[in-house]
Amino acid sequence: MQQRRRKFLKQSAGLSAAAAAGTFGFQSIAGAQAAPIKVGVLHPVTGFVAYSGQLCRFGAQLAIDEINAAGGIKSMGGAKLEAVLGDAQSKPEVGVSEVEKMNEAGVSAIVGSYASAICLATTQAAAKYDIPHLVDVGVADQIVERGLKNTFRFGPGYKVITEAAINDLHIMNTLARKPAKTVMVVHEESLFGTGTADLLASQLPGMGYQVLEVAKHANPTRDFNNIVLRMKALNPDIVIPANYYNEYVLLVRTMKQQNVRPMAIYSVLGGAASSFKFVKEFPDVANGVIDCNHWYNPKDKRAIALRRKVEKLDQFYTYEVYLNYQSVYLLADAIERAGSAKREAVIDALASSTWDKHFMPYGPTRFVNGQNQGAQALVLQVLKGDIRVVLPNTYAESELVFPWKA
Repeated sequence: MQQRRRKFLKQSAGLSAAAAAGTFGFQSIAGAQAAPIKVGVLHPVTGFVAYSGQLCRFGAQLAIDEINAAGGIKSMGGAKLEAVLGDAQSKPEVGVSEVEKMNEAGVSAIVGSYASAICLATTQAAAKYDIPHLVDVGVADQIVERGLKNTFRFGPGYKVITEAAINDLHIMNTLARKPAKTVMVVHEESLFGTGTADLLASQLPGMGYQVLEVAKHANPTRDFNNIVLRMKALNPDIVIPANYYNEYVLLVRTMKQQNVRPMAIYSVLGGAASSFKFVKEFPDVANGVIDCNHWYNPKDKRAIALRRKVEKLDQFYTYEVYLNYQSVYLLADAIERAGSAKREAVIDALASSTWDKHFMPYGPTRFVNGQNQGAQALVLQVLKGDIRVVLPNTYAESELVFPWKA
């Protein structure tokens, strides 16, 4: 495992400049070497969410290397993107300090910072210097509700995701003749988990579901026995986790060990539920798990091609990877159209973006108050050792199995 981590960090710090031209590619041009364009790549690559942060950095660096290998930014004489790496250490205040360093380094934009609490802090810090900040993953809607003109989120927020999750939960329960009536929510303590849990607890009763309990846990958590014992006593029909990778894995493993078998583990932004690492390392635990989360369009050949490339580099193809990968391409498109790396010009180009050369189920980008209006999550299920889209039907690869027969 340690050897794999060292290999991972080496790759993410600088993939080969000879990488093949990206699927979305920019063609190379001849001419004098233009000054590089500095891009802040800011993630928590140490601390309790380090695994996800490292994947984020890997995805961003992969896109930067592809763009540079394909000739850089044409409208600026083939200028190359230069990553200025930052480690938020899984702490919002450290993320702010990294933004200060990036400003001094002269970055034209920042991509990051994974966790909602960190994104909330880094976008605010970047706003002081008018640094455009592309939010890669952070789902808290407060991030884009403060009127910050420098902040742009490519993916969906947790209000949109939670509403879709509840609607799809109701669809699957109705199709199964409504066997599920009770729910227990288990969430991590920070902005992402608490906000998601609050939305679930307020909206599920209106759809006819009794929320038996909302259980909060710390980050990190090393023992879920008490929560699972409580779960066993309550016997909910559906368990909804909303937490980060390590805690998610430990929670569902503890459920398995204590023989807690709800009709479904129906995650909303489950930290491991949509991870091939989880599926590979704990197949018996993962099998049947449902998740409403960030996901690519499985019918887009470009998404499949990138998955093959990532796996060839001995990494897992996770949403952290491809959301950062595409955020960098979105930024590159904005710089290309602006013909300038000046911060204000990049902000204006992002605000007017209609970029559609991605493989997410979003349609062309259209930012309103910094939020991409077409962004949505998909419902996934682990089936026979793979993660398959099951809802909505437009993107479905497999039929959803519910209730799950353990």
